[in-house]
Amino acid sequence: MRASEIRSAFLRYFEERGHQVVPSASVVPEADPTLMFVNAGMVPFKRVFTGEEGRSYTRATSAQKCVRVSGKHNDLEEVGRSSRHQTFFEMLGNFSFGDYFKQDAIDYGWEFLTDVLGIDGDRLVVSVLDDDHEAYSLWRDRIGLEERRIFRLGPGENFWQMGDTGPCGSCSEIHLILDDEAFARGADPSGDGYVELWNLVFMEFEQTPDGERKPLPKPSVDTGMGLERMSCLLQGARTNYDIDLFAPLIERMAGIAGTRYGAGADSDVSLQVIADHARCCAVLIGDGVLPSNEGRGYVLRRVLRRAARHGVLLGVEEPFLYDVSGTAIDLLGDAYRDLETRRAFIQDTIRKEEERFGRTLGRGLALLDAEVAQALQQKRSQLDGDVVFKLYDTYGFPLDLTEDILRGRQLGFDRATFDARMREQSERARAAWKGSGQQAPDEVYGEIAARLQTEFNGYQRLEESASIECLLVDGQQTDEAGEGQDVEVFVRVTPFYAEGGGQVGDRGVIEVPGGRIEVQDTQRPVAGLVAHRGRVTLGRVRRGEQATLQVDADKRAATVRNHSATHLFHWALRRVLGEQVTQAGSLVAPDRLRFDFTHDDPLSAEQVRELEDLVNDLILRNVRAEIATTSYRQAIDDGAVAIFEEKYGDEVRVVNFGPSTELCGGTHAAATGEIGSFRIVGQSAIGAGVRRVEAQTGHGALAYARAQSGALQSAAQVLRTPPEEIAERVRRLLERQKELERELEKTRAQMRRGGAGDPMASVQERAGIKVLAHEVSDASPKELRGLVDELKQRMGSGVVLLVAPQQDKVALALGVTKDLTDRFRAGDLIKPVAECVGGSGGGRPDFAQAGGPRMDGVQQALETFRALIG
Repeated sequence: MRASEIRSAFLRYFEERGHQVVPSASVVPEADPTLMFVNAGMVPFKRVFTGEEGRSYTRATSAQKCVRVSGKHNDLEEVGRSSRHQTFFEMLGNFSFGDYFKQDAIDYGWEFLTDVLGIDGDRLVVSVLDDDHEAYSLWRDRIGLEERRIFRLGPGENFWQMGDTGPCGSCSEIHLILDDEAFARGADPSGDGYVELWNLVFMEFEQTPDGERKPLPKPSVDTGMGLERMSCLLQGARTNYDIDLFAPLIERMAGIAGTRYGAGADSDVSLQVIADHARCCAVLIGDGVLPSNEGRGYVLRRVLRRAARHGVLLGVEEPFLYDVSGTAIDLLGDAYRDLETRRAFIQDTIRKEEERFGRTLGRGLALLDAEVAQALQQKRSQLDGDVVFKLYDTYGFPLDLTEDILRGRQLGFDRATFDARMREQSERARAAWKGSGQQAPDEVYGEIAARLQTEFNGYQRLEESASIECLLVDGQQTDEAGEGQDVEVFVRVTPFYAEGGGQVGDRGVIEVPGGRIEVQDTQRPVAGLVAHRGRVTLGRVRRGEQATLQVDADKRAATVRNHSATHLFHWALRRVLGEQVTQAGSLVAPDRLRFDFTHDDPLSAEQVRELEDLVNDLILRNVRAEIATTSYRQAIDDGAVAIFEEKYGDEVRVVNFGPSTELCGGTHAAATGEIGSFRIVGQSAIGAGVRRVEAQTGHGALAYARAQSGALQSAAQVLRTPPEEIAERVRRLLERQKELERELEKTRAQMRRGGAGDPMASVQERAGIKVLAHEVSDASPKELRGLVDELKQRMGSGVVLLVAPQQDKVALALGVTKDLTDRFRAGDLIKPVAECVGGSGGGRPDFAQAGGPRMDGVQQALETFRALIG
């Protein structure tokens, strides 16, 4: 079976048994500060297991993208050397949220493996937690396994937890026998001779930060079956790298490197590393992670550079990973459509990072060559461990690449020091990791969401009547709130838009018969729950009262204009700069819009004009909005653009304005004409490869134009010229300024030389050495340096000291021509001279500077200098 067939068969099997097929979540965890990446199929359901979040289903199945390159689950260093480990892998899972438990989970797992996939049941063994008598009995009595094929193992093998905190429980694993002799002698599956196929986790507890395990609201099930590992078995492959998800990648890289898979152990490892890392980089970038020097971006950079370094080992020094990642997208794009839609951006990002690393690699090789040459010159047998660590940490050299280079020069390195630095780095990384950057919602929101879900009807209306179901004051549920108190209000239906997709939350008022709340923000703390946050400005508000909820119509209208404009601008950007440009964030507020996008260079004046013209043309054409709800897959197939930072469900809302089609849950104009006008007001760089544009629409654009016009009129009045002639007037003024500056500098140079006299007239000869000691007028350190260089050149050979009294100190500059630096060092001469003016200084053998506060020491300084040379 091909991997795609296994994936489809798995999802279809559980869908037929009442499970909701849930699309893979992003590998970047949502609202979870404990994880860097999604490392297991259950992570997107974590809050469902703990009862903090509700879903419309109690059974689910998914093919989840997982990354294990950090924290407890870190397989990075095993990749390429192990036949079973990957940084990115797909976890097929079925889940029960308080529905079925051990019996059904075991039945499903066994039936799917033996009946659907056709695996010989006699080749399977299972393991259970040593004190899980129920699971043991189910395997023995219900499935019919012999007791010798059921192994009781300790918590180290059969108790599963996602990380240091979160849902956890005992598990039962299904293993395939690889070594009949190992099974015959009773070896358990924790050692060699077996391969794990499926893990059935019986979720019963939640691990808290203080180490306590508290029971979950309902016993649940989380299972995981690795697609790559199962494909390896069913395709009769030797390793995971021989399956249809990897073979085309290895073949592509082998073609680029001019080698073949199987040509040698070392080259095979490099090909395997590159194949794995190409998949991982494509998925991480596809989910919005960009290369950087911290957090997730640093992990991505490490993975990408590790692949690039293995390319070097294969003799490939030009960018190649972006090419191989294209093959990875070919293989994964059908299952994860966002990869296909973001193909151009993913490959462009990888290529640029490879180019940056190529430059870094060159500097690292120069450093290594210098260190090797020094070691050989000093007849040392090894390099210092700190040098090897610097190559690894700063320049991205993998240890195996450094070792390979050193072996060619018959050198080793101090491994103990290197290992110590690696441990220190790991400790720093753990201390620096502050979580995902998103805070976990307070437990109180999960409790409310378990009994209350909020329906948003604000697309059609701005006013609604609803009963107040819950009130929060200072994070605590309460029955009433009084005047002056900050409060959060929860209802079952609301016209208030909760912040999301870059659009800020609505503002407005909530009124009850005896009170009024000014709503200052609207948020969605957990899925399906809307919190209206504001202050009681009149009377009292009580739970259970009927309330009128009214959105601020003017602010909503202004926000709508800005939000619809971001869609038009995104379309225009891709048209002007290319399809690789991707939205990397946005802010849509009543008073402005901000749009972040992936691009290296500032927008030129011509590009800004073209973008504004494209957007304003659509506005003037008054294109009507076409909004529809469809499946995510259908929307992507129809050409809709999905946004990186957004999390999409199976059903999505598609917003179309003529050529612009995007997935979006925000509020929008009925037609583009409502936007009024669009004007870019600023741009900046906010990170490597990410630009930010700020713009105005409607009344904001008009106010900006008036401000610009007013500034132009003011400048015209000051310059006493018509506005249309300001540029030419300023150009002439700048030319005149430069001319005056040149004349001023010429005059100051004459003053520094002592008026019209030439300092060279002061040159004396002492002990056969030309000596020039001269006092000049007020001069900056830069001017002194230039004058010393000029005089040294004119002298040809000699020593010069210039002394420049200033307002509050004396500046000294001393120069020695190159032919005399073996006899006189400027840095040594300047010190006793500087003492004369109460200061100190130093510098190079040919030039030094100093200074001091004593004005009365100028003559002494000159005499001391002459005496030192004489």
